[in-house]
Amino acid sequence: MHLQKVIFFLLLLTGVVATAQQQDKEQARQYYEMATEIMASTRAVDDARELMVIAANFDTTNVKANTEAGIMHIRTIQKEQGAKYLLRVYRQNPNFRFDLEYQIGLSYQYGLQFDKAIEYYTRYKLKAEGNAAYKGKDRVEPKEVARRLDECANGKEFVATPKPLAITNIGAQINSEFDDYAPVVNADETEMIFTSRRREGNLNENVSDDNRPFEDIYVSKNEGGSWQPATNIGVIVNTKHNESNIALSPSGNTLFIYRDGLGEGDIFTSTRQPDGTWTKPVSLPGAINSSYRESSITINKDETMLFFASERPGGLGGIDIYSCIKDKKGQWTIVRNLGPGINTEFDDDGPFIDYDNKTLYFSSKGRKGMGGYDIFKATLMNLEKREWTEPENLGFPINTPDDDIYIVGTAIPNRFYYSSVRNDGVGYSDIYLISEKEKAPEVAKLPEKKGVQPIKFVLEVVDAETKQPVEAKARMRGKDNSVIGSASLGTGMFEFGVMSTVPKEYTVSVELDGYIFENIKVMLGRATEEPQTVNRRVLLRKVAIGEISALRHVFFDFGRASLQEASFEELNMMVTMMQQNQDMQVEIGGHTDDVGSDTFNKKLSQQRADAVRTYLTNNGIAGRRIKSIGYGEERPIVSNDDESGGREINRRVEFKVIAN
Repeated sequence: MHLQKVIFFLLLLTGVVATAQQQDKEQARQYYEMATEIMASTRAVDDARELMVIAANFDTTNVKANTEAGIMHIRTIQKEQGAKYLLRVYRQNPNFRFDLEYQIGLSYQYGLQFDKAIEYYTRYKLKAEGNAAYKGKDRVEPKEVARRLDECANGKEFVATPKPLAITNIGAQINSEFDDYAPVVNADETEMIFTSRRREGNLNENVSDDNRPFEDIYVSKNEGGSWQPATNIGVIVNTKHNESNIALSPSGNTLFIYRDGLGEGDIFTSTRQPDGTWTKPVSLPGAINSSYRESSITINKDETMLFFASERPGGLGGIDIYSCIKDKKGQWTIVRNLGPGINTEFDDDGPFIDYDNKTLYFSSKGRKGMGGYDIFKATLMNLEKREWTEPENLGFPINTPDDDIYIVGTAIPNRFYYSSVRNDGVGYSDIYLISEKEKAPEVAKLPEKKGVQPIKFVLEVVDAETKQPVEAKARMRGKDNSVIGSASLGTGMFEFGVMSTVPKEYTVSVELDGYIFENIKVMLGRATEEPQTVNRRVLLRKVAIGEISALRHVFFDFGRASLQEASFEELNMMVTMMQQNQDMQVEIGGHTDDVGSDTFNKKLSQQRADAVRTYLTNNGIAGRRIKSIGYGEERPIVSNDDESGGREINRRVEFKVIAN
């Protein structure tokens, strides 16, 4: 199928209801055939997935469509949603695919539901052991299952004890609704260069065979502490095909680029000229590039030593990390494998040498990880002898069950950038800042005879009507974006441990397919040497016509309709809810207090409602499912007589379910 035909199908898609308002086996068959034809002729999996999801929802008994919808989610984005479709198949025919339980476990693992993942991995393990003679393509070997079980055990440990770090989306000036990744910065963070598959500014007006734009390299300047809108780095560096930046020297004057070369993929360099322009990329000289793929590189601040990843033979397995030093003549010589202190039998990639010239950050699919690539760090003791300290997993929330890779540091300790797929993202893969969470003010020291006991915050999530516990997902964050560790106490029960010795406010987010999400504020006192337990019950309402919910964490600049970055997390929860409930249609209502003229308030409330609608449509929600209306000051919910008890509450954006 040509991409023009893919576009035709997508245009057809915009003219019909995206999913079934009732079961329709014939519609399901037609959309299933469209999706399979796309996959047979192109690699446009994003387009095929959307069609397959429609087919699966038109006929929840169609095991082929539901299997493919689940597998496509696991292979692309929203991996945690794959279980929804695969469980439909499992309930009808648990033997439809030999590895069905394994795939369900994989989706649960991506969704951080490790206990459920362990349950289904174990079911698959027992099936495989009882059918040892089966050798079909859908058989997963016991070694892989054992690895997954270990990852889930590690994940439970890491999530329960998160690192005191904040993970912050750096905003729409750099991130787009498309893939944005591989950030590199100079030492003083005045410039960021990154790779994007966005349409805006792309040098190629056509698309790749996956129906998405080609990779181009973009640049953003940091002025006054804010990143400026990103622009294409230009035709000297970019071509009409794929280019990806992989490193920037600390001086900011040497850019390392990955592109197809003499081998399977080589490393090129471009040099910044005095006038700020870049030279035409040339293949990195010396012994680094080979006839095999070299995928990533990092250089020390003196530019005398570098580390790179290669698939060349002779390593420990898969991709390995190598070192190379510059000789007295200025040539890159003496390439050495870093050995088992760093490399494993699995893939090891994405090295970054910190500014201390001895701390190496890298990503590995081996070692003690929670799934995919995890980021580790190790300290160099003796390069000649290939001696390193034992690599340490950077833990949660940096690492996830998905791939976490290509971390780069700055001159400030414990401050990094990397790309990740997260709930508060602008698009697919976004660029994030990793930083230390805000330090608490000094308080009087507690007596040392007893340790400070964490405050146990126990959350119970129940159905609003039946008051029965439901299997929701719950997260708790501080104002600085730090993640609070949790443990499951059973269906709908979570326990979070808070160690702050000063009172703080936290946000608790609760989501469940088929229900309206909840974002609540929780104020907790200080942890002391005495045990404390705080209990909270959240009632989740099912998605139903007439239900109204305020978007309390969607913020705008004063007197304007510009969304602030702090709004992204709640808006993305709404995107997820509408993706999970694709019959759902909503009205976005903008409301103000009574300060200002009626005309101004009406206009501003309409603009803000429109801004929310635009955000949702930019993130894949069909515009026909969303109405936006500005009510101005017409519909207060409390008196406007005072600020904190009235006007503040009346200034809101809310959504109302108008169809489902």
